[in-house]
Amino acid sequence: MALIKVAATQMPCSSTVEENLSAAEKLVRAAAGEGAKIILLQELFEFLYFCQVEKPDFFSLATSLEENPAVTRFRTVASELQVVLPISFFERKGQAYFNSVAIIDADGAVLGTYRKTHIPDGPGYEEKYYFSPGDTGFKVWKTCYATIGVGICWDQWFPEAARCMALMGAEMLLYPTAIGSEPLNPAYDSRPHWQACMQGHAAANLMPVVASNRIGSETIDGSSLSFYGSSFITDNKGALLAQYDRQTRGSIVAEMDLEAYAEERAAWGLFRDRRPDAYASLLTLDGDPPS
Repeated sequence: MALIKVAATQMPCSSTVEENLSAAEKLVRAAAGEGAKIILLQELFEFLYFCQVEKPDFFSLATSLEENPAVTRFRTVASELQVVLPISFFERKGQAYFNSVAIIDADGAVLGTYRKTHIPDGPGYEEKYYFSPGDTGFKVWKTCYATIGVGICWDQWFPEAARCMALMGAEMLLYPTAIGSEPLNPAYDSRPHWQACMQGHAAANLMPVVASNRIGSETIDGSSLSFYGSSFITDNKGALLAQYDRQTRGSIVAEMDLEAYAEERAAWGLFRDRRPDAYASLLTLDGDPPS
């Protein structure tokens, strides 16, 4: 048996970075107190979700990996608590800007970064204004406790991303998120669809999924979003092991047996019976590969 406890968190964010970092640290410490060894915080938790609007001033929020206050702070926390922490941050490298995540191992070492591949662009979610498409490719990291794959928010809607990370050896998939209402259609609730997509990734790849989403309402320059939380953890078939509601700040913890999941994944034959030679259409935009 390879039992491990993992956690997903959710919280509202304010306009004060220190307040957000302190709130996030409190959640991490609470989850670690319940035995969690891999703890997921939400996307871009240092700030309000500034991507609601296109505003040049917000580029000043970006930092390098080495100078980012969240990464620096949580390296110390990870080492103290001996936990793995994927930390989302707004990265600047040279003249480029990325929506990135740094993977901090349980000894406080940064194993590397992943830059968000799929960048959304729509009312209230104007990310293409701020972020270049990620250039790292999908990655997995062998941490002290498990090999993890991490996608960021919009990545979670793409089965190709989940499958790539699974093929690379991930034992679980984690998705830090910031999603909520639709400004042009306030009555529309994407939460059931959002969750179903990721439960499908778990079932299709026979590995657990962890999603962490922010909560609360935020208004920036007249634009408002209400984030629906609902952070959750699945088993290796997509069934819910734990889920939070839409409003409560806190963390959820679930225990899983990664060795048993690995045995079932091998025995089921999904990866044995793949036919990469038949999937050429996936390498195109229009589904029509060159002959």
